[in-house]
Amino acid sequence: MSPLLPGLGFLLLVGWLVAAATSAGTYLCSSSPVNESAVCASVKSASQEMLLEIAHGEASPCSLAFGQYACAQSAWLQDLQDDFLISLYSCLTPKPVSAMDPEYSILFFSKYDAKKLVAALTVFSQQFSHVPLSLEWNMIFINGLWEKMLQVPDIDSPSILSQWVHEGLQPFLLKPEAFACLHAKNVLCETFQMIVAALNGIYSDLPVEEQRNLYTGIKYYLIQDGSNQKCYSAADPGLNSTAWFKNYLGSFLEHATIGDLQLFGDEPTLQKFARNPVNIQMVSNLTLLRETAVYYTSLLTSGPGFPLSSLPDRFVCYLSPLAVSNLSRDDALSLAQRISKNCPLNLTHRGVTRERVPFSLTTEQLQVASSLVRKFEHFPPAILRALRQAAVGLSISDIENGISGKDLEASISALGEVRGWNAEQSSAIINKLLSSGYQILDGQSLAKLGSLVAGFNSSTLRRLSPEVILEAIKLPEFVQQMATLPSALKMIFVEKISSSVSHPVELVKYIPDALASYIPKSLLVFGEEKPNIQDLNSKMWTREQAAVFFNDVIKTEPDFSRLSQSVLQGFTCAAANETEAERFQELAKVMKKKNVKLGEDQLSCLVKMVTLHGIPKDLDSYPKDLLLFLSPSDYAATGSCRQYFANIGKANLDVLQRESSQRKQLLVEALACLKIPGTQVDEENAEVLGRLVCDLGGEYIRSSGGNLLKQLSQCESFLPNQEEAIRSVISSGNTTFGPPVMWSAFTLNELSGLIPVFDHSILQKIPKNALSLWLKNFAHDSPLSREQLGTVVEELLPTRHKRADGCPPSKKITEMVLNDDLMPIYYTPEELHACLKNVSLENHLSQILTYPFSIQQLAVLKRYLDETYPDGYPESLLQKLGPLTAFITPEDVSKWNITSADMLAVLLKNEPLDDQASAIIKRYVGLGNALNATALNTIGTKYVCLLNAAELNMIDSNSLKLASLNPSACSEVTKDILYAKAKRAFSDQHYLPAYYELIEPYLGGAPGVDLRSLSKDNVNMKVSTLATLKRDSLLNLTLSEVQGLLGMNLRDLEKWQNKSPIREWVQMQKQSELDKLHIGLTGGTQEGYMNIVTPKFQSPSSASLGTVAMTLHLLPTLLISFLMMLVLS
Repeated sequence: MSPLLPGLGFLLLVGWLVAAATSAGTYLCSSSPVNESAVCASVKSASQEMLLEIAHGEASPCSLAFGQYACAQSAWLQDLQDDFLISLYSCLTPKPVSAMDPEYSILFFSKYDAKKLVAALTVFSQQFSHVPLSLEWNMIFINGLWEKMLQVPDIDSPSILSQWVHEGLQPFLLKPEAFACLHAKNVLCETFQMIVAALNGIYSDLPVEEQRNLYTGIKYYLIQDGSNQKCYSAADPGLNSTAWFKNYLGSFLEHATIGDLQLFGDEPTLQKFARNPVNIQMVSNLTLLRETAVYYTSLLTSGPGFPLSSLPDRFVCYLSPLAVSNLSRDDALSLAQRISKNCPLNLTHRGVTRERVPFSLTTEQLQVASSLVRKFEHFPPAILRALRQAAVGLSISDIENGISGKDLEASISALGEVRGWNAEQSSAIINKLLSSGYQILDGQSLAKLGSLVAGFNSSTLRRLSPEVILEAIKLPEFVQQMATLPSALKMIFVEKISSSVSHPVELVKYIPDALASYIPKSLLVFGEEKPNIQDLNSKMWTREQAAVFFNDVIKTEPDFSRLSQSVLQGFTCAAANETEAERFQELAKVMKKKNVKLGEDQLSCLVKMVTLHGIPKDLDSYPKDLLLFLSPSDYAATGSCRQYFANIGKANLDVLQRESSQRKQLLVEALACLKIPGTQVDEENAEVLGRLVCDLGGEYIRSSGGNLLKQLSQCESFLPNQEEAIRSVISSGNTTFGPPVMWSAFTLNELSGLIPVFDHSILQKIPKNALSLWLKNFAHDSPLSREQLGTVVEELLPTRHKRADGCPPSKKITEMVLNDDLMPIYYTPEELHACLKNVSLENHLSQILTYPFSIQQLAVLKRYLDETYPDGYPESLLQKLGPLTAFITPEDVSKWNITSADMLAVLLKNEPLDDQASAIIKRYVGLGNALNATALNTIGTKYVCLLNAAELNMIDSNSLKLASLNPSACSEVTKDILYAKAKRAFSDQHYLPAYYELIEPYLGGAPGVDLRSLSKDNVNMKVSTLATLKRDSLLNLTLSEVQGLLGMNLRDLEKWQNKSPIREWVQMQKQSELDKLHIGLTGGTQEGYMNIVTPKFQSPSSASLGTVAMTLHLLPTLLISFLMMLVLS
C-alpha cells in the first residue's frame, strides 16, 4: 500500500501558512513602470558634491534618504565605491519601510551600470553574513534588482543568469518569503527553472541552514497559487517535462518531506516524475530524508512496468516486502548482494537526529530479508554466502531444519559478517554449531564467529579460558562485535579479561571500547601506578567510573585540555579541594570547551570553587550549567540579565529538581528580567526562556497561544494544569499548526513530543490517515514509548467493539499481516482474540511485540500465550515477552525455568513492577542460581531493595566488589548487611583516596566509628549522602566530625537543616558552636538549655523486652535531670 498524506488538508494548511507569511510582504513587490518625475517630485534632491563626499568616505551613507539616492542623476551614482551597497543596506534596515520604497528600489537600481552593480553585489555577497538581514528590505532590494536584471542583455543565457543569482540575488533569497515576491511579480516557470538551476550550481557550497532556507523559498513559489501541479501540464509543450524534480527542485529535494512532494502533484503525476530517467539519475546521488527516500522508492516500485534491476543502488535500501515478493531465486540472490553492498546498517539520513541502537534494522529491512530468504527451502554454503546480509531473514525453523551442521560450519565466515541478528537467531546458530562439534580452541576460532558471538549463553562463555578471549580481543574484526553483545555477556568478557591481567593500567589498555563502561569501579583504582592518560581518553566511561580515577588523573596530567569529556565527567570535590586555585580555574574552563555534563552535586561543588575568591568576570568561559547555581546579579559583570537567561534556557535544567525552590526562583527572575507583561509570552521571549518554558504554569500556556508549543514539545513531562492548558491551546486551532482536523502526518511529527498530552477529544479530530501514516513513517524516530504509541492505536480502532463470533475472512492473520507494523490498527481486541486461534506466533512474537498494541490488545496476546502454554512458558518464549511482562503474575513466574543470569537479565530488562520483579528474583534464587556479580548488576539499584535478608546473606563479598549497586533507598537491614559486605570487599583499598568513591553508596549502613574515621580523610561527602546515614550513627557525630565529612559541601547543610535526621542532629548541637560555622544553621541548643531528641524505639515485636524495660527504667532519671536544668536556669 503506497503511503499517502491527507493532501487536501495539508495543502489548505500550508496555503494558509504561506498566505500568512507573505501577505504582509508581497505589496513590497511591484513590476509596474516607474514614473520618475512623479516619484521624485516630493524628494529633496541630493547634490553631486554630497554623493562624491559619500563615495570618498568623507560623509556617512546614512546622511541621505533612499529616495535621494534613487532620484539622483545616473552618472553621479557611478562614483560610488563597490562596498556602497552594503553600507546603504546597513543604513536602511533599522528604518521602517514606506510605500514609496519599492518604487525607489526599481528607480535606484535601474540607474546603476550593470557591470558596476554586479561588482557591488559581489562585495555584498561576500560580506552579508556580518549584516543583520531585514525581510522587508530584502524584498525591496529584490524588487529593484529583479527589474534591473531583466534589462541585462542575454539574461536568458544560463551563464549570465547564474552570475546574477550567485553574485547578486543569493543573499536576499535566504529569507524564504522573498520567493513570494517572485511569484507576485509573475515570474514565469521557465525563468524560475533557470533560477533553480543557478542556485543548484552552488548548493554543495552552502551551509545546511542556507540550503534549507532556499528550499523553503522554492517551495513557497511552487505552491503559491494553490495549484496541485505548479509548473506542470501534460497538455502544454512548454510545461510537460516529467523531469520536474530536476527542473524545479534540483539538489534542494534533499530537504523535501513526503508532505511537500504531495503538494507538488497527485500520486500518478509524482510517479511519472519519479520514474523520469533524469530525475532518477539526480536522486541517486542525493541523500534524502529517510521517509522521503522510502516514499520515492515506493513511487518507483509500486506500479507495473518498473524492473528492480533499474532501481538505483541507493534505493534498494528502502524497498518494501511487496516489491520483492515476486522475484525469482536468481533475482532474489542478485538483489541480496546489492543490498549487502549498498545498505550499511548505520545509514545516515538528513533530519534524523535520534540515535539508533548499533546495527539496528528497520522493520521493512527485516521483512525484505525474510521475503528474499523464503525463496529457498535449503541453504547450502553457496546460498548463504550469496545471501550475505539478507541471511538476517532466516527463521529459527530455517536454522534448525534447513541448514545442516556441516553446512553451517562451512558458512561461519559469511554468517559472522551479518549484522542485526536477534537473540534467538544467533543463539540457535551457536547452539547448532556447538552441538555439531565446532570447537573454540583459540582466539581465532572465537573471532571467526563474528556477530554470532552474541548467541553465547553465559555458562558457555564462562567455560572459555581467559587466554582465548585475550587473544580474540587483539583482533580488530572481533572487537567490532562487542558493541552488539547483551549486557550479561559484556560483563563476563570483562571478568575474563580482568582475570588475565594483573594491573588496572593493563586492563584499560586491552579492554575493547565497547566493554569499558562495564569494568567494575574497584578494578579502576590505580593506587601507586601511574595511569596512562592516552588509554583512558580513548574509552567511554560512566561518571561513577571516572570519579574513581579522577584524582589520579589530575595529579598526573599537567595539561587538562588533553583530557577527554568522558574522563572529565568524573570531577569530584575531593580532587578539586587539592588543586591550586589557578589550576582549578583552568580545569573548569576546559570542562566548558569539552561540553562536559555534570550532576547537581558536582556543579554545586564546582560553583563553590569557581567563586571562592569572588565572582569571575568571564562566567561565559565556564560550563553553562554553572549558571543554574548563580543569579543574574552574579552575571552582571559578564553580560545582561537577558544574556544570562538565554544561557539558562540552553542549560541542562533537569540538574535541578522540577519543584525545587532554586528552579522556581530562576523562573520568577527570568520573567522579571524579560519584562513579560501579564501571562503572555511572545515567540522571541520563548526562545530566550528555552527549557524554562517547561516550568511555566497553565495560565501562561493559555495566554501565549501557540507561541510556546515549539519549546513545550521538548519538555520531558508536564504538571496536570500544564497538560490541560496545552490541550486547550491545541483544541482552539489558533496556532501555526491549525486545527487538529487539518493536521497531516508531518504536523504530528513536529508535535510528537506533545502527543502524550493529547486526550481523546483531540485525537479523534485528527484525520485517521494522518495518524496511520505518522505511525508508519515517523513513529520510529519519535520520543514516544511503545505504550504511548498504543494510545494512538486505540484512536484508530472502532469505538464500539462488536463481539466477534469468529475471525472475519478479510482479517485472517497471514504472514504479510504479521510482518506489517501497522497490524494493531487492523484488529479490535475481540477480533484479535478470534483471529489468533490456530495461528502460530512462535517465529513472530519478538517482532510483533515491537508494534504499538493497545493495553487491551496486549492482554489478548497474553491470554493467547496462557492458552497455548497452560503448564508455563518455555525458556525460548521468556526471552520474547517484552511489554507482556506488565501482565505477568507471581503464579506465572512460579512455572518458569529461570536457569541463568542471562535469562534474569532479559526478564528484568523489561522493567517489571516490584512485585513481579521480586517473584522473578525469588524464582531465580529458588532454582539454585547464585547471586554473582552478573546477577547483581542485572538486579541493579532498581531492584536491590527487594532482596530479603536471606538472599542478601547469599551474596559473596567478592561478587559485590564487581557489582555496581546503590542501596541508599533501601531498608536499614538491607543497608547494614550490604555495608558490612562492601567494607570487606574493598578492605584492600581502604588506604587509597578512591576508597571513598567505592564505599560511598553503602554508607547508609555504616556505624559511627567508621564515619569518624572517614571524617579525617578529606572525603567531601555530599549532604544528600549525609541525610541517608543511619540515624544513630549521625546523631553520635560531633560538629567537627560532620564538618570533616562534608568539607567543601558544609555550606549546603543549611538547605537540609529542616529534614530528618539532619534536623535532629542540629538540635543536639550548641547554637553558639553552630554560629561559628557562619552557614545559617538554627535550632541548636541555647546556653543553659538542653534539647531532648525523641529516640526512635523499635516496636516490641522487633526489640527485646529487656531493652524496652531498660529504656523505661531510665526515663525518671532523664525527667529529673531536665527539671533540674529548668530550675537552675
